[in-house]
Amino acid sequence: MSQLFGEKADTYHEARPGYPAEVADAVRAYHGGSPDTLVEVGAGTGLATAVLLALGAATTCVEPDARMARVLAERFPAVDVVTTSFERWRPPAGGVAVLACAMAWHWLDPATRNRRAHDALRPGGTLAVLSHRYDYVEAEQAGAIRAAFSSADPADRGDRPDDWFHEDVAGSGCFTDVRLSRFRRAVPLDTAAYLRLVDTFSPQLRRPPELRERVRAAVGAAVDGFGGTVVLDLRTTLVLARRPA
Repeated sequence: MSQLFGEKADTYHEARPGYPAEVADAVRAYHGGSPDTLVEVGAGTGLATAVLLALGAATTCVEPDARMARVLAERFPAVDVVTTSFERWRPPAGGVAVLACAMAWHWLDPATRNRRAHDALRPGGTLAVLSHRYDYVEAEQAGAIRAAFSSADPADRGDRPDDWFHEDVAGSGCFTDVRLSRFRRAVPLDTAAYLRLVDTFSPQLRRPPELRERVRAAVGAAVDGFGGTVVLDLRTTLVLARRPA
């Protein structure tokens, strides 16, 4: 599954919305100042990297898919990009100040991710886990789009709660002072932009080509049906935690 998104590596960065600048402010405030080192795991093409670089730390990005890592390295030449999985990556001696993970915590081995994150941090270091939830500002749009997805592919894939990883981190026993913050933005997208976004979703990437096209046709028609623009209620959740000193 770590290789799933590389198929869309060249468009992923443009199709997916980035993260609010307030994320870096929240990490800095929690950490007690700007960290000297930061490692981002599952960095993809660098959507979160762009915000995390505002912290001013020497930054390493760990990304298992070589196609995603290539785009990341091209966009951020000052970042050290390591093409490997979190499970195979070896942290530097003494650990890092901040370990971040955006939209990738669920792809890490659930049996070991918290312990590996703990061990990668220096004592007193900060864990920062982020995720987006794509909802819709208008209930009518939400209903029409969900019905379109369901009509084209009725398989129920289910959604985790927005803050599921808060419980995962807090319940691991590896960290102290676990905090949760939320940020919300309205993001308007026209039909073409919304379909590009849909094309980067893991359920869509898992579908066979014929089913992908049925989904695109149904969803595109739904967006066109209410004027050709959908307004996302983009919800970003940030969980911060500390390795005990």
